[in-house]
Parts: sequence; C-alpha cells; structure tokens
Amino acid sequence: MTINVAVIYYSATGTVHALAEAVADGAVAAGAEVRLRRVTDLPPADTDGPVATLDDLVWADAFAFGTPTRFGTPAAPLKRFIDDTAGLWREGALADKPATAFTAAFNRHGGNEATILALGNVFYHWGALIVPPGYTDPAVSAAGGNPYGTSFVTGPRGTGPDDAALAAARFQGRRLALITMKLRGDRHSAASARETVGSA
Repeated sequence: MTINVAVIYYSATGTVHALAEAVADGAVAAGAEVRLRRVTDLPPADTDGPVATLDDLVWADAFAFGTPTRFGTPAAPLKRFIDDTAGLWREGALADKPATAFTAAFNRHGGNEATILALGNVFYHWGALIVPPGYTDPAVSAAGGNPYGTSFVTGPRGTGPDDAALAAARFQGRRLALITMKLRGDRHSAASARETVGSA
C-alpha cells in the first residue's frame, strides 16, 4: 500500500526549503509518494518548483508543514495558504490525517517551538493527528533536541541547515510516513520500511 505525503512549506532564504527536501526524502525512504510544494510569496512571485494548492492536501494521506518563524508564528505566506483551507475544514477533508511541522529561526530563542506549536493549533482545528518526532531517535537530540519538530537556528551568517538538522528532518519525514502506514493498517509495509531504513 502506497501512502501520499504532502510536504508544504514557505522558505524565504532557502533554509526551510532544504529542511523540506530532507523531510520529503525521509518519507520517500519509508515508501511514501511525496509532493514537495512551496507556497507563494505575498505578493506572488516566481518560485522554484511546483506551487502548493488545496488539491495537494486532498490528495495527501498525511502532511508536513514548514515555515520560518515570524515572531513565534508561521510566516504570512504559509498562514495565508492555511487560511484558504476553510472549505476543506468544513467538509472534514483534513480530519484524521497525520500532520507534522518544522521550522527555522535566526536566533536560538527566536520562536522555533512557538511556531511549531502554533501550527499544532491549526492541526487541532482540522482534527488532524499530530506526529511529533519526540525523542524517538538519536537524530533529534543531535540536532538540538526539539521534540516538537525539526528546527534550525541560522545565526548571523544565515547559513543553511547543517547535517544534524537535515538528518533530523529526514527522520521526521520517515516517522510521519511510517505512522501513517500503521494508521492505515499497512503494518507489514511499515515494518519492512523501518527495517530497510535502519539498515541503511
């Protein structure tokens, strides 16, 4: 059984884009089909790669949302995309789907956890099933130990995510896919994917 995972993100500098690619890679490694989609800027500007639409959320069995933090909340372009889901929410089209979130900020205490928790509020309203990485793999602690979701601190140099953050993001995407397989009753595929990933 193949599951569909939508990785929806906004990236201003490329950092969240790199994390999103790693989340997608982790889900693919677990056997999921993935749509990696970027939300457009405000106002809309040319973007690299496919642009996220509400159809991606309908298609998905699970989704991951990524955003830079803005004062402890998601960036406006991602928030606008989320605001547009009201029709899907009313129809219950987003309920019972596993969801996870990841982020990046300039400062260590710049709102990473608050941003992920703010996205959690959205997932609660949708009736989605939140899948945090928790402390379920050494990659989480190696990347700074954020159990809510992968986060990266860019610092004054504005560097992209390091190897530890990318490994944590791959783990988070893999975990999302495996949990979704379990929820859909495909325990055999989930176990096989876990063994394959563990032996890599």
